[in-house]
Amino acid sequence: MGTHYPNSADIERAWLLVDLEGQTVGRAASKIASLLRGKHKTIFTPHMDVGDFVVCINADKVKFTGNKLDQQTYNKFTGYIGNMKTRTAREMLERKPELVISSAVKRMLPKGVLGRQTFKKLKVYAGSEHPHGAQNPKPHEI
Repeated sequence: MGTHYPNSADIERAWLLVDLEGQTVGRAASKIASLLRGKHKTIFTPHMDVGDFVVCINADKVKFTGNKLDQQTYNKFTGYIGNMKTRTAREMLERKPELVISSAVKRMLPKGVLGRQTFKKLKVYAGSEHPHGAQNPKPHEI
């Protein structure tokens, strides 16, 4: 009896719709990362991308616990000397709430080729509208 490793023909990718309204950022991000990797499937293999596509809506309505709204910082380096831009979580939620979720999920995925390939299946939107209606994403509770 050998170990069965799935090939690309065995992998069936579903589209899942996750509503982030009222969810805590870190807890939601860890569950989204698990869905992207495919850990909820019986054919999960650590060295392959067997996960599903995840569409996240209402990213602007996530919440932070404690004082993280003012203490959590997001850095962006422009490439020029002395131009490290730093913003708090409160500013990021006002300007680009999609980046709050996507950066949290990206940090929870494997580093390297597998993580970059897995991260491409994440779609995050600030409001409740998304352009993936044709894929019929199934609502998923986290």
